[in-house]
Amino acid sequence: MNRIERCGEKDYQTLAEIWERSVRASHAFLSEKDIEEIREALIPVYFQGVELYGIVDGDALAGFIGVSGKNIEMLFVDDGMMGKGLGKQLVDYAKGLGAETVEVNEQNPRALKFYVANGFRVVGREEQDGEGRPFPILFLSL
Repeated sequence: MNRIERCGEKDYQTLAEIWERSVRASHAFLSEKDIEEIREALIPVYFQGVELYGIVDGDALAGFIGVSGKNIEMLFVDDGMMGKGLGKQLVDYAKGLGAETVEVNEQNPRALKFYVANGFRVVGREEQDGEGRPFPILFLSL
């Protein structure tokens, strides 16, 4: 049985490693430079702006979700654990915290399909991500 727990600074390095493995498995549209730039900002910027919750499989973190207000800001499951229901458990947990919206890279159709299967629908689109990079973003809501 998996459990979800609040994550803190002691978990950041492990979460960053999960993030990188997950991104490399699911974000083929990102260049190595893009991944490096995001990785550099992950702990000092992105992790600081969200409440982080990790899902523990056995005795190891296997994925995490970051929530800010009513928005799911990030969701990453370790590449070896994808497809086992961990993401759904994390989304359900975030919904229980009041999350109602999420943004998805348009170039990540697997993520879009996942969120639609979990009750979200597309309500908007932007040509660039929040950092001005040329990665269209889809806005989804329950």
